[in-house]
Order: sequence, then C-alpha cells, then structure tokens
Amino acid sequence: MLKELGYTQQLHRRMGAFGNFSASLSVISIMSGTLLLFGYGLNSGGPAVVVWGWLVGGPLVLCLAAALAEITSRYPTSGGLYYMARQLGGERWSWYTGWLNLLGLLGGIAAQDYGIAIFTAAWANLQCGFVPTPGSLLVLYAVILALHAALNLLGTRLLSVLTSLSAWWHLAGAVVIIGALTLVPSHHQPAGFVFSEFTNNTGWSSSMYVILLGMLLPCFALAGYDTSAHLSEETNGASVAAARGIVRSVAVSWIAGGILLAALLFAIQDYTGTLSSETGVPVAQILLDALGVATAKALLLVIIVAQFLCGYTVTASASRMIYAFARDGALPGSAHWRKVNRRTAVPANAVRLAVGVAFLLALPSLYSASAFSAVTAISVVGFTPAYAIPVLLRLRHPGRFAPGPWHLGRWSRPIGWVAVLWAAGVTVLFLLPQASPVTATTFNYTPIALLVALAMAALWWRFGRRSYDVPRSSSSTVNAHDRAEEAETII
Repeated sequence: MLKELGYTQQLHRRMGAFGNFSASLSVISIMSGTLLLFGYGLNSGGPAVVVWGWLVGGPLVLCLAAALAEITSRYPTSGGLYYMARQLGGERWSWYTGWLNLLGLLGGIAAQDYGIAIFTAAWANLQCGFVPTPGSLLVLYAVILALHAALNLLGTRLLSVLTSLSAWWHLAGAVVIIGALTLVPSHHQPAGFVFSEFTNNTGWSSSMYVILLGMLLPCFALAGYDTSAHLSEETNGASVAAARGIVRSVAVSWIAGGILLAALLFAIQDYTGTLSSETGVPVAQILLDALGVATAKALLLVIIVAQFLCGYTVTASASRMIYAFARDGALPGSAHWRKVNRRTAVPANAVRLAVGVAFLLALPSLYSASAFSAVTAISVVGFTPAYAIPVLLRLRHPGRFAPGPWHLGRWSRPIGWVAVLWAAGVTVLFLLPQASPVTATTFNYTPIALLVALAMAALWWRFGRRSYDVPRSSSSTVNAHDRAEEAETII
C-alpha cells in the first residue's frame, strides 16, 4: 500500500496496533498536558473553568480526531497531514499544512520538555530546597532535550518498547494518584467549589474572555494524536491501526484526564496557598498538603517519569515529520535532514534538528514570565489548523476522497464540519493576549512565532518549491472505494 501511495519502505515496521495507540496516548499524556497547564487553568477561570472546559472541549477535540483518523486510514504515511492535504487540495495546501504541523510538533517538544524541567525543579525544591531561576530551568531543559535526542537515536525497537511502557505507566500512575487523593486526605472540597468556583488572575475584566482563555488546557492536553499517523510507516496494518490509535488515544485520555483533574480539585486543602506555591507548581502543592512530603515527592517522580516518556515520544513524532517533509523536498537542506541511519533506521539528523529548534523556542523564558503558556499556545496554533485543513479539503472536495478501511459512514460530514469550526475558533483565540496589562514579560509571542513560520514557508515556497514533490497516490478512487466496502466500518 505504501508503494501505491508513492513511497518505498525505508523505516522498519516493528510497531503493532497497541504500540501505535500507545505512542499517541504517550504524546497526549494525561500526566503531562493536563498537569503542566493545571496552574494556568486555576488562574484563568479556576476550578469551574478547568472542569467545564474539559467536559465541553473533549468531545469537540474528539470530533477533530475522528475526522482526521478517517483520512489517515486512506493515507497512512509518515508525512501525515501534509500528504493528505496534497492528495485532497494540491501542493500549496500541502506546503502550508506541513509547515503548520511542524510548528505544532516543535512547539510541543518545547512545551513538554520545559514543563518537565519545571516539575523536576519542584521535586528538587521539596527534596533539598532548590529554588529555580530562569537560567537554571533553561539548563535543565537543555539536558532533558539532549536525553530525548540520545534515546531517539537508538532505534525503532526501543521506541516501540518505551511507548508501550509509557501507556501502562500513564494509566497505572493516574490510578495511583487518583486513589491516593481520594482515600488519604481527611478533607475534600465540596462539589460546589469544584464545579462553580471562578478565579480570574489574568488582569482581564471580561469573565467570558477569561473562560475562553481557560480552554487552552484541554486544547493543549488533548493534542498530538497525529503521532499515530507519523508512525504509520513503522506500524503493521497501519490503515486501521493508525486510525484507531488516533481516536482511542483521545477518548481514553479525555476520560482518564477528567477523573485526574477532578481528583486534584477535590483534594485542594488551601486554595490560596496552592495558587502561590513556593514550589512553583500547584499540583506539587496539592500533593504536599493532601498527602504529606514523602508521598508528594514519590508521586511527583511518577509524574516526571510519565512526562519524560511523553517528551521522548513527541521528539520521535517530530523527527518523523521532519524526515518525511525533507524526503519530499520541503525544507532547506532537505538532503541532509532526510538521511536515515542504516543501522538503526532512524532519521538521526531530523532528531537533532527537532531538539535544536525546540531549544530556541524556549529562549524567551529567560525574560518572559508567560513564556511557558506562550509555547503551549504555539503548539496548539500549529497543530489545530494543520489538523483541520485536510478535513476541510475532504469536505470541499468529496469526489477526491474514497474512504479507507476505517471510516465514519454517514457521520463523516457533520462531524467534519463541527471539527473545522472548532479548529477555526481555537486558532484565533490563542493568538490573542493571555494576560493584562500587555508588557514585555506578559506578551504572548505566539503570533510572532506563527508569522515567522508562515514567512519562512512563503519565502521557501518562492525559491524552493521546484524541489517539492509529494507523490500522488497511484491507486484510483474507485479501487480504494472497493477496498473500503470490503473492510470494516467503525463508528
């Protein structure tokens, strides 16, 4: 099938359906995205916005994931989104989709690994009184990036093992944390506090605007499921396995993440103290107040390991995207970035580029207090439109698309339009200022990062598009439709 899509097999297919699902589950990471932005959510709306935003945002994200999974089933390649856009809309659509997807993945590495540095510093604060500075956090962040690069260079077999381990670690760790927060504390917050307490520490006077800002938590926490598509050339039975991996990873993460968030909110002992925690991490303060120092340190280590596995998988996903994009001639120096190590079958130069750019994205943290939320917004603003463009093209040109083995049937168009409208609203929202007054330290530099990425894409399109060559699928839509009719329909 890969040959029909225009490519020869270079990567090793050593990943099964569970490994593919585990990779997306690991990238979404209920103990990473949900907990990294937990403090942001408490300040941008409080418990009420955290809970209701998660309940409302989850199904909308799932619509976008399902619509994308349907297209992935038809085009299971490492290029993922930009390859889909090429088949459904043309080269220019494909070009900008790829650059947006790349921005989202690189922003995702930066957000995940910088978040790991923050949580590690919080653990060190409890362990030995370590007080982090912007400089020390950046050094710790660089070390984490280097570790992720080194592990990714070891090969696909390790990737399959660690992503499977990550899935079990996330689920088991969440069960342990939820159980401890439910059973151990002698006091829990009432339901009225969890479902209706509103807090606005953003500086904005409009409650509605603050509520919308709080939606960054579910949007970031439930992103990255395109990993299943990027790893499809390393997955057996990818036409079904990658599509299922996308949908199941979002559904499981939404349910498990919602329970974890509720457990944390009910276990808050001192709300004011949680918001102003000396650790710099509200989650750490909740564990400390509710469970004691020893247990809090142990559970923080569980969280940090989960986040480390998440960052490792995000790096793998980004490197495959870079490899595929370079393979089709879309990047400056593509011949260098598409090289695959003969021994490990890993695109080693793409791995190094991914962590290098991610390091640059976090440099504003040296002077910006809102750098972390800005990096997460960069990831969302890159991912979301890149996810939505293939879906929009599929809706605009239904005659160009024949469903693959996994499809939505008669629900395809309504789910697709809900997904596109949701993506458009989210993209605009997170380009707006997140804190008031807007100063050098509170400035949301997401629009600048987006403009730089689009400017680079436009400039390179002008001079380098002759080298851009995304293959067209050699199989006809009639034949693809015939195969789809014989395969299973899942809804």
